Amino acid sequence: MPKVLWNYLLALPTFFSGVLLLSPIANADEIQTTPELTQQKSILVENVAPNLAPKIAQINPTVETQISQTDDIGGQVTSVSQLSDVKPTDWAFQALQSLVERYGVIAGYADSTFKGNRAMTRYEFAAGLNAALERLNELIASSTADLVKREDLDTLKKLQEEFAAELTTLRGRVDLLEARTAKIEASQFSTTTKLQGEAIFLIADTFGDRANNTSANDTQDDTQTFSGYRVNLNLQTSFTGKDQLTTGLQASTIPNLAATTGTHMTRFTVEGTGSADGSLGLARLYYRFPLTKQATVWVGAKALQPVVFTPTLNPLVGGASGAVSRFSTFNHTVYRPGFEGAGAAFAYKFSPQLQLSAGYIADNNLASSPESGKGVFGGNNLTIAQLTFSPSRQLDVGLSYARKYFGNATGFNLTGGTGSTFARNPFEQRATASDNFGLEFNWKTSPKFHVAGWFGYTLAHQLSGGDNDATIVHGALTLGIPDLFKKGNLGGFVVGVPPKVTSNNYRSRPGAAPREDKDTSLHIEAFYTFKLNDNISVTPNFYVITSPEHNSNNSPIWVGALRSTFRF
Repeated sequence: MPKVLWNYLLALPTFFSGVLLLSPIANADEIQTTPELTQQKSILVENVAPNLAPKIAQINPTVETQISQTDDIGGQVTSVSQLSDVKPTDWAFQALQSLVERYGVIAGYADSTFKGNRAMTRYEFAAGLNAALERLNELIASSTADLVKREDLDTLKKLQEEFAAELTTLRGRVDLLEARTAKIEASQFSTTTKLQGEAIFLIADTFGDRANNTSANDTQDDTQTFSGYRVNLNLQTSFTGKDQLTTGLQASTIPNLAATTGTHMTRFTVEGTGSADGSLGLARLYYRFPLTKQATVWVGAKALQPVVFTPTLNPLVGGASGAVSRFSTFNHTVYRPGFEGAGAAFAYKFSPQLQLSAGYIADNNLASSPESGKGVFGGNNLTIAQLTFSPSRQLDVGLSYARKYFGNATGFNLTGGTGSTFARNPFEQRATASDNFGLEFNWKTSPKFHVAGWFGYTLAHQLSGGDNDATIVHGALTLGIPDLFKKGNLGGFVVGVPPKVTSNNYRSRPGAAPREDKDTSLHIEAFYTFKLNDNISVTPNFYVITSPEHNSNNSPIWVGALRSTFRF
């Protein structure tokens, strides 16, 4: 017997326990929805989804519709027990178990299910058959030992003949895709770098009297309806396929509303990080690479913020398609240093349920100076660590700690540009250190409803010109509703208390009142993001600040905004 045929015979037995399940339906134009036949389909669709299916989808919209159900494929499983909807009593359990444990060709879905009761088309069957044949060739090359019957080999031959036309069509489409890919690669500006762009158009206005932080009669709302933009151009460069160098350019004209409303509680999250005059400049520069399978390292020269390497656990409301206000983004006392960062960080994944993130960030405006009181360790800095615990697929919890230091008269704020004036610098511009504790969570109560939130607690200590202490607290609850009214859209609500000084024994002068917030402001916000297509979305957004600056003498301030986002 020829050696090739003998190797086929050695490799086939268990493989056919899965493949032969499909033979009774080889002559059908399309699989009917029965428990047995849909289980047969699913075995092969799981094989092809990570490989051929995405390629086919890119070159034929009809096939893309047929295989779109595989978009939520998760990782490859190593034991059939990982599939929550597969039971030992299922008719195909042993065949599936062999395919998983002996051949490693089954990928579970993101929710740990197998979904064996869905119908398939002839193209899906053909693609799965092709994947099985490719896997078989790999096994032959390694001379896998076992014996197979001649009739099994005949069955395989019949399957190949029955689906010869579909296999030829699929292979032709893959060849066409590869030709197109080669053409694109030949014309791209770099083989290592991809450009990701985002343009935001914003039109907004505020309503309500100005917060009275200056003269007694300075309360008139002078804000006019205005428009602005922010453009981000990110160059993502990879040298090994696993690392990434991010070089970000930004131009922005979106203003800081504190100048006209009298309070930082009204600020936008889409403000520019650099100049507000529309000029293009470097906004971020950092590099990420894997140290081990579990550990990832970041080093950065500009804008290496905690949100780059630490899960903020507010992915919907605080995401790119989420709310417009700065306060609604995340826990600012932990995740926003109050300066542009340069430094290093790492994340270590102990298991899928537990991850540690940590980093040290220095104010890059001061880190580049060798003068006393500046530099990497002498200037403003932040040390942060967070344990992220995921007891289930539906719940994530973060325990955070951040140590901040600000030198004398360095224009600092402890609360990342949110909260009251007293909270941002409780001891005015005197050197300050703060210990910031955070509790964050994200609870996916269902695929259509996510609840997230945080609580922040800060202990601040005056380091020069006195020995005083202050306590700052804040918190928020966010509700995200994905696919609201239409798939791809997003609705959301936010309610919270911006950073507030609850106690402080510092006085700006003898006999003056302590810098404490006697009242409590509420931030209430709602938004809805229309996804017009994969590249364009529109978000109407509205929020109100009650008792701005935690001062009940101030009237509520309302902010309305319309954001249009273009991604390319």
